[in-house]
Amino acid sequence: MVYLLMPMFVALIASTLGVLFLQCSGGKKKSGDVSMKIQRNECSKRSENVTLPAEVAGSTTDIIIVGAGVAGSALAYSLAKDGRRVHVIERDLTEPDRIVGELLQPGGYLKLIELDLEDCVNTIDAQQVYGYALYKDGKSNKVSYPLENFNSDVAGRSFHNGRFIQRMREKAASQSNVRLEQGTVTSLIEEKGIIKGVTYKTKTGQELTTYAPLTVVCDGCCSNFRRSLSKPNVEIPSCFVGLILENCELPYKNHGHVILADPSPILFYPISSTEIRCLVDVPGQKVPSVKNGEMTDYLKTMVAPQIPRELFSAFMSAIDKGNIRTMTNRSMPAAPSPTPGALLLGDSFNMRHPLTGGGMTVALSDIVIIRDLLRPLGDLNDAPALCKYLKSFYTLRKPVASTINTLAGALYKVFCASPDPSRNELRQACFDYLSLGGGFTNGPIAILSSLNPRPLSLVSHFFAVAIYGVGRLLLPFPSPKRMLIGARLILDASSIIFPIMKAEGVKEMLFPATMPTHYTVQDLCLS
Repeated sequence: MVYLLMPMFVALIASTLGVLFLQCSGGKKKSGDVSMKIQRNECSKRSENVTLPAEVAGSTTDIIIVGAGVAGSALAYSLAKDGRRVHVIERDLTEPDRIVGELLQPGGYLKLIELDLEDCVNTIDAQQVYGYALYKDGKSNKVSYPLENFNSDVAGRSFHNGRFIQRMREKAASQSNVRLEQGTVTSLIEEKGIIKGVTYKTKTGQELTTYAPLTVVCDGCCSNFRRSLSKPNVEIPSCFVGLILENCELPYKNHGHVILADPSPILFYPISSTEIRCLVDVPGQKVPSVKNGEMTDYLKTMVAPQIPRELFSAFMSAIDKGNIRTMTNRSMPAAPSPTPGALLLGDSFNMRHPLTGGGMTVALSDIVIIRDLLRPLGDLNDAPALCKYLKSFYTLRKPVASTINTLAGALYKVFCASPDPSRNELRQACFDYLSLGGGFTNGPIAILSSLNPRPLSLVSHFFAVAIYGVGRLLLPFPSPKRMLIGARLILDASSIIFPIMKAEGVKEMLFPATMPTHYTVQDLCLS
């Protein structure tokens, strides 16, 4: 009986998913160039070989960058290497002290190499990361990144965020055509709907204006200007509570550790040769108070019993030291309002739950795309034409960005505990699926590590987990109750991933061929 039911059940699932995808994608295909590759010709030489027009040559800046975090610093260095004159304005040039932005996936490290920035992790005591260890109900399983086909240096990297940013800033400032200045940008200068530059206050309080054909805003998760350049919908799924553990070793060396705890995940990963970062996820927008001792009590009574025994003593010591940090986790799909003369990048533009450590990879991938799009252009002064040309950026970024964003949101929801039996079955199925080995492990981990950022691979593995969970319920003998839980499991999986995909843009994510081509390089060959 069960063998007759299973094919019918899977067929029903496949049919339902097919209908859902068609409904989500909607509309007829539009003509467009799928690859949207820039054709190199005489007018598409690298910018350092282009003779700039008189009106551009007379100016002092080609591109203004607001913010010198990971995105701003990497972009400044990359554009300066291509001959652009870049003015970077950063509110605070002292070393940042954050509890996130400390893990760079292997795919992100490959982007660092592509941008010639890999040496930024060489002198900050960064630690190589080769995969994850998953813990649930006292059981553990190690899953490694599929790095067999890469150079031995390719791996994840974990580090102090501030040290990494300072190295990136030093690298940018090493370019003679980069002006890195401490100052607070107070407004964007707009004339007839075109951003012409910015007004800012210097470190000494002097108010100045500076102009450039293109202003790139990378001022972080609390951006002051994203509402002027996008239609943001910021969600706060949870908060992180951060500790640093000392004088201990992770059970699985050079691996991140994820504990599928109650109510939500706990993370451990090395940030130096002597320190381990612990991040305790607390669902919702509020955390227990640190000042009145509620946080200490919460960590010792609710969290500590779920910590692996090898880390328990160091965890308790870290609590007693009292250096407990908290940070709000934000999720925000990219929702650009293309504006002539301006562009959003980094966390100003797009955020996702930091559970999977994908934020820096998305930013670096975006910078590679922007660099390559700008390389053939000698003249950036035709702001409307440039804006139209750069619209292609929003489609070109989708395979990497939407995959990482969707995975982060979906995995966080799956990894959280729930009183719903079907949700708990999905959580257990995910843990067991990743323990199967072979393609069942390598496929999802390749997506997580950004080595295979393909949306269709993500969707197929996500529903493979769900179907695997249904199979566990129905075999060897199905019961009406188990069949009901199985049906709800599929519905739960759909309710988790489809809203995230809808926010990311199903058509752009899964069917890029339907997106129209907005540009040609020839349209901007003005030099």
